Amino acid sequence: MKILRLILGDQLNSKHSWFKQTNDYVLYCMFEMRQETDYVKHHIQKLIGFFAAMRQFHDHLKSDGHHITYFKINDKENTQSLTENLSQLIEKHNIEHFEYMLPDEYRLDKQLKTYCDNLEISTKAYSAEHFYTKREDLKSFFEGKKQYLMENFYRDMRKKHNILMVGDQPEGGKWNYDKSNRNKWKGEVEIPNYKLFKNDISEVLQDIEKAKIETIGKFETKTFSYPITRVQALEQLKYFCEHLLVHFGDYQDAMHTNEEYLFHSRLSFAMNLKLVSPKDIVKTVMNYYRKHGDHIEISQVEGFVRQIIGWREYMRGMYWAFMPDYKSLNKLNNQNKIPEFFWTGNTKMNCLKHAITNSLDNGYAHHIQRLMITGNYALLTQTNPDAVDKWYLGIYVDAVEWVQLTNTRGMSQFADGGKIATKPYVSSGSYIYKMSNYCSSCHYSQSKKTEENACPFNSLYWNFLDEKREYLGNNFRMGMMYSLLDKMDKSQLQNIKKRAQHIIAHQDEY
Repeated sequence: MKILRLILGDQLNSKHSWFKQTNDYVLYCMFEMRQETDYVKHHIQKLIGFFAAMRQFHDHLKSDGHHITYFKINDKENTQSLTENLSQLIEKHNIEHFEYMLPDEYRLDKQLKTYCDNLEISTKAYSAEHFYTKREDLKSFFEGKKQYLMENFYRDMRKKHNILMVGDQPEGGKWNYDKSNRNKWKGEVEIPNYKLFKNDISEVLQDIEKAKIETIGKFETKTFSYPITRVQALEQLKYFCEHLLVHFGDYQDAMHTNEEYLFHSRLSFAMNLKLVSPKDIVKTVMNYYRKHGDHIEISQVEGFVRQIIGWREYMRGMYWAFMPDYKSLNKLNNQNKIPEFFWTGNTKMNCLKHAITNSLDNGYAHHIQRLMITGNYALLTQTNPDAVDKWYLGIYVDAVEWVQLTNTRGMSQFADGGKIATKPYVSSGSYIYKMSNYCSSCHYSQSKKTEENACPFNSLYWNFLDEKREYLGNNFRMGMMYSLLDKMDKSQLQNIKKRAQHIIAHQDEY
């Protein structure tokens, strides 16, 4: 029997059981396609990274003796359609059986299911063998419960996989050390040089330019600095353990004008392409911690582990629990346009300028910049979540829909009405002042509310609470803030709302 096996661009798992042995009757296929480059406008570095990693993976499989067909973006036989490319190969090679790994994106999952239903040959779908959990595990875990609390899921994951546990109790006596993970970085702890790879991607870049694919963002170095092979991903992981883990927890929420990455691992791109698995990462971090626990506190390790086995697995589970309806949720009925400066970084608000410029320059921003700077602003200005989704999915090199959508529409924009977050992640300028040095060199004053040079976040925050009282007034976690709003002088509130509404109407002037 001649078998065709499909490998998608985010399924670069060299440890998958498919690849344990070679088989002359198996043909693998990989495609660079306009279908995938054009459904949203991507960052140039995202396309470079995906194509470069895919080509490296192709070379790896070929050197191991596997038979593989690879269509580059400009190849003549490339139809630019997943299903048409598959049909072409099935006919050309007289394929009798088609197999694929389950996609992590609903759109592709549906496309492949429909395609297989109409094929005259037999088909089979396999696990991608990457995550701790299966698609449906989270939905089953929360069956019959009113809330899908991540903390409950996270604790169960800790117990199930015996991570940072002593018997049935959390190691160190606490389930999480979130309160220890909120330090502002003031330069008191030196940040090591980042581990930057110098991957030559000149050929990939030429091919993208030749294809005339519309992109966003910048690429000026001519080398791609994120890992694009499993070997590089493991090098990055080793570097993180040896140089960054010791202070990761302390400063994971911190932001600074002179630091793009602080103590973050920069592993999300490699992990989301499956070059390295969450189990690889957690096992390596735990082994390092066990050997060096004399100088690494448990709060650093737990903060990192929570991101992997808690947050990441939880977001994937929520994606599959609520798709496809989740993608159209807009419970707060936000309809405003995204401002032009999200594509340029041209704003006088220093926090947004830095977060957006970093995103445009590097295809990167860490989770607090995404959540409490750009996401916070988009929600306070009541931006349509469809536009916010497209921006986040396009601008970050690590953005794939299963993790981007739940974070954006759920955690960041509260468009799901509270399925993921128990309250909106919104704040005035005070939070940004607390966690960064952005405010010290800003055009606006963090301490003022309605003056011409007042921080826009301040008036936007109170205006948002007032505007969305219908949706949020009964939220038990918002009670204190609504109590303060109710006590506010009416004329002051009127001035706050007037300024906020002017900001929303003239965003690109701020």
